Amino acid sequence: MKRMSTDDLFPKDYSAAGITYLPPTPPPPPKDHHHSTLASKLHFPIHHKAHGNKMASSAATTHVPSPQASQAAPTSRHKHIWVITGPAGCGKTSVAEYLHMAFALPYLEGDTFHTPENIAKMAAGTPLTDADRWDWLILLREHALHTLASSPSGVIITCSALKRKYRDVLRIATYHDPSIHVHFVFLNASEAVLMDRVRGRQNHYMKDYMVHSQFLSLEAPLEDETDVLAVDAGGASAEVQKLAAEVVMGVLQRDGVVAGRV
Repeated sequence: MKRMSTDDLFPKDYSAAGITYLPPTPPPPPKDHHHSTLASKLHFPIHHKAHGNKMASSAATTHVPSPQASQAAPTSRHKHIWVITGPAGCGKTSVAEYLHMAFALPYLEGDTFHTPENIAKMAAGTPLTDADRWDWLILLREHALHTLASSPSGVIITCSALKRKYRDVLRIATYHDPSIHVHFVFLNASEAVLMDRVRGRQNHYMKDYMVHSQFLSLEAPLEDETDVLAVDAGGASAEVQKLAAEVVMGVLQRDGVVAGRV
């Protein structure tokens, strides 16, 4: 089998445009895919909802601005790209829209950047290949960087980013600007829960059987992926939204955030 080169991953026409791309790091060794939940694969804490008077995560004590009350984006020492990630049905769009309202940050829906060919393949139940995804990931990353130029506080994007090499493509956004930080808000739920959610969708190209395919492709983040924030996405939508907002606010507070009018 021919070994894939950098030119295969990043076509020459991008370089001709004056943009430098570095190849993603190699994927980790294959892992056991027999587990039915992301939680069984993750190597770092997952942020859960509170139980009684005890908080399951220190981030859960963080004050989060109300989506209805936020007037201006919070500012911090760095520019933040918030990648809302996880398999189909985990609530990426719902969480991204909530964060968009709560923090007044621009939001890019990753699915809208897919080519018509990619959408047709997924609608037909055909999983996307790595080759199908490279240009999409690069385009999404470049739009996020472009958005940061007019929204220096941050930008929110949705992207399944199931494999480490996909996450690495997005991490390249930090290579030439140390003020940019990329964070992956990883929404964790069981395959059964996500299958039920996707079955309930109306007029969406992603079908329920594609959830299983995505779990088979999943390369759970490892301990060295310190930019991953795992959130329990097994509960109701409002609970998941709040948990995600809490971990985002926790990062911003540690980064010296100055909140907007809330």
